[in-house]
Amino acid sequence: GQSYEIRMLDNRKLGELPEINGKLVKSIFRVVFHDRRLQYTEHQQLEGWRWNRPGDRILDIGKSHLAGAGGESQVSLTCSPKDIPMSVGIIDPRANPTQLNTVEFLWDPTKRTSVFIQVHCISTEFTLRKHGGEKGVPFRVQIDTFRENEGGEYTEHLHSASCQIKVFKPKGADRKQKTDREKMEKRTPHEKEKYQPSYETTILTEVR
Repeated sequence: GQSYEIRMLDNRKLGELPEINGKLVKSIFRVVFHDRRLQYTEHQQLEGWRWNRPGDRILDIGKSHLAGAGGESQVSLTCSPKDIPMSVGIIDPRANPTQLNTVEFLWDPTKRTSVFIQVHCISTEFTLRKHGGEKGVPFRVQIDTFRENEGGEYTEHLHSASCQIKVFKPKGADRKQKTDREKMEKRTPHEKEKYQPSYETTILTEVR
């Protein structure tokens, strides 16, 4: 599957949320549909994927040393090359067998945290026509972070952030990048101003 490094960065202002100092927080990662049309039928779409891919997961934490403590709260996402370097600072990682698109772990906001996730489905698996060359549906990586309540359960919401991704097979990704480059080269300088430049790292957008 495609792998992404997620770096957790503490973006609290000085004196903000002192009650989480020295405490762990829980982050829940989900891969969901970006298009509202597919959000309405997400449960049926995921059940269909489960039926066609028995035993597989949509989202996993990459193989790594799953120990230590670390982390922070603004989030950035970097697409990794081939091998998955070791995750740093994640505690008690879990993947619920019934929630194929969700993983979670604990981390300490005062320490460095970096986790590699793997997305095991490609964007064209949810398109209606599958004859090759389909556009593919966009996914969204969403991260929701919670602190402990008085009962010791991680239910008090702290922060949510997300970004859009598309996942392709290697040849498909190369082809799409080439096509996008060619389209951009044909645009006028004025038209190019409407588009964001590409970056190696994406800062996830806060969700309120």
